[in-house]
Amino acid sequence: MSDDFIPDLRRAARIGLPEAVFCQGKSPEQIAAIVAAAEGSLLLTRLDPAKMQALPTGSRAKLDYDALSQTAILGEPVPAPRPARVGVVTAGTSDLPAATEAIRTLHFHGETALRVADVGVAGLWRLLARAEELRKLPVLIVAAGMDAALPSVLGGLVPGAVIALPTSVGYGVAAGGTTALHACLASCAPGIVVVNIDNGYGAACAALRILGSAS
Repeated sequence: MSDDFIPDLRRAARIGLPEAVFCQGKSPEQIAAIVAAAEGSLLLTRLDPAKMQALPTGSRAKLDYDALSQTAILGEPVPAPRPARVGVVTAGTSDLPAATEAIRTLHFHGETALRVADVGVAGLWRLLARAEELRKLPVLIVAAGMDAALPSVLGGLVPGAVIALPTSVGYGVAAGGTTALHACLASCAPGIVVVNIDNGYGAACAALRILGSAS
């Protein structure tokens, strides 16, 4: 075992969610050592394509990698026997990286997600066409950048939990997602939960905690 990391092997027993590996800031050598030391399956996040390519061939061969979300899965995810209980909704196609991180995290934990992409309020008819379908789900993760109006709109349309996922998408005053974050925090739709900018992993974990409490 390397002195650089200490696996939290009992996290799943404590909180119901196993430890994930945040790869940003870690060297390829450190990531390879973590993969080699892993016991069972493992989720890796923020593993950019260049760092993935820099891993030893043996490490890369063990990983199911998705470049869009910059996630990798070691081993087999938990089986997902039930239909989707979580919807992952995006305002635009540009919000898909954060949304896909959420989808992959849910998949790793055995939850199928219904993906509904590009239904932002600039063309409200696109959202209204899927509204009844979304109303049937107990949890929605809603990814939006720019003015992040979509989580507020859905918060007024559906009865389930709404987790707002602000993204860093947008021009100028969007300020790398800060405007979207503030818009979600200031929403007049009651009960919306907000995670940090581009934090698809955190949004998925919030959904899993909600589903675990409701089970």
